[in-house]
Parts: sequence; C-alpha cells; structure tokens
Amino acid sequence: MSTGTVIGIILVVLVVLVAAALLVRKSVQRKRLREKFGPEYDRVMQRTDSRMAAERELAERAREHSKLELRPLTPVTRDSYERNWTRVQEQFVDSPAAAVGQADRLVTDLMAERGYPTEGYERRLSLLSVEHARAIEHYREAHAISERQERGEASTEDLRNAMVHYRTLFEDLLGDRHEAGSRDERRDERQEGAR
Repeated sequence: MSTGTVIGIILVVLVVLVAAALLVRKSVQRKRLREKFGPEYDRVMQRTDSRMAAERELAERAREHSKLELRPLTPVTRDSYERNWTRVQEQFVDSPAAAVGQADRLVTDLMAERGYPTEGYERRLSLLSVEHARAIEHYREAHAISERQERGEASTEDLRNAMVHYRTLFEDLLGDRHEAGSRDERRDERQEGAR
C-alpha cells in the first residue's frame, strides 16, 4: 500500500471518529436537557422550528440561570412565607380575585427572596424553567387565569384553579420534597399546640 493510501485511510477513520464523537456528545446533551427540563423540553420543541434551535434556547436558559446567585431560605423566612400563604388562602373565601392577586405577588416575592429576577413574565418563566421545570406549567396556567380575571372573564372556579397552580410553584420554590415533609410536620406540631 502506498503512503498516500495509508494517509487517506487514516484521515477517513479520523473523520468517522470525530463524527461519531460529535453525535455521542449531542445525544448526551439532548438527554441532559430532556432530564433537566422535563415537559418544558417538549414545549420548546413544539414552539420552535428545529430541534437545534430548541436545544440552543434551553442551553442558553441554563447558562443564564447559572449566573444567578440563588439563595436557600432560612427556616424563619420559610415559615414566614408559609404563614403568608395560609393568610392568602383564607382570604380566598371572602375575596377570590384579591386572593389570586396576592398569591401572584407572594410567588413573585418568593422568587426575589430566592434570587430570581422578577422583571418580565417571560424572563421569569425562562429562568424558573431550569430548576422548576415541572412546576412551570402551573405558573403559566395561574398567570393566564390572572390575566382573564383582570379582564373580568374568570369564574370563581377559575380563580380556585389559579390558587392551586400558584401553590404548586410556591411549594416548589420553598424547597425540595424532603423540606416539604419537614414543613408539614412543623405545621402539624403548631396545630397540635394550638388545640
């Protein structure tokens, strides 16, 4: 075999290996994005014109999110937010529309407390979707109902649904499920003490 043929074979093998490595890398990145964003991955895929564009958008969200200085809540702050949420829920009985507005403000305040920027609904959605992808659809639904309510188009049942949706994001922003279990135990202890 001539030297030129050997070099040609080596180049072809190298090109094949590089292409395979790129495909594997892309596949791993796709899998990570699917796991990280869950249903949000599919939502962005449906909205964009290509898989590459969707994945580029999600990767950009993750990059922007990584620049945030997110903070955990102290137990005192967490308890304060829980008490405020309880007051908002109690307000729903007498004033459903006002309670939904308060729920929206409380969720926004909690976002700020955790270190998320709160300007611009679309930006909030984008950044929240990185760590709270499974709760973000609830935020969308609650926000849509709030907008209908502002136009006078939401029923009391719609407003009740908005509260449920806001609560899902609220609880997700408070902390993980283990922490939620601890919160439930503390609430039960407080209720026992009050009896």
